[in-house]
Amino acid sequence: MDINMVAMQVIMHACEGRDKVDEAIELMAKNEFDRAKALLKEAEEDILKAHVAQTKVIQGQAAGEDTEYSLLFIHAQDTIMTSNSELRIAQHILPVFEAQYNLIQQLKEEK
Repeated sequence: MDINMVAMQVIMHACEGRDKVDEAIELMAKNEFDRAKALLKEAEEDILKAHVAQTKVIQGQAAGEDTEYSLLFIHAQDTIMTSNSELRIAQHILPVFEAQYNLIQQLKEEK
């Protein structure tokens, strides 16, 4: 296994997920919640692909495979962690955006 090739796969998938999270947050600000939810689902799938690639390396090491040290792989792990954290935050704030939007709509209707 080429650790640096795996690292690049991890980074690629994690960054694709992060880009979708960013786009989803922009959609939330525009009250486009269905599109935001779809993008968050896609982001979750991208980040999972990154996690699976990372896990194969970790499982290989745990099974005794000799794996070279790679600063790029460490960076890849950091990228997954950050992307996953941003995804989780976006998933938590989506209902807040929706509730705020619904409250505003309700107040408008009451006028």
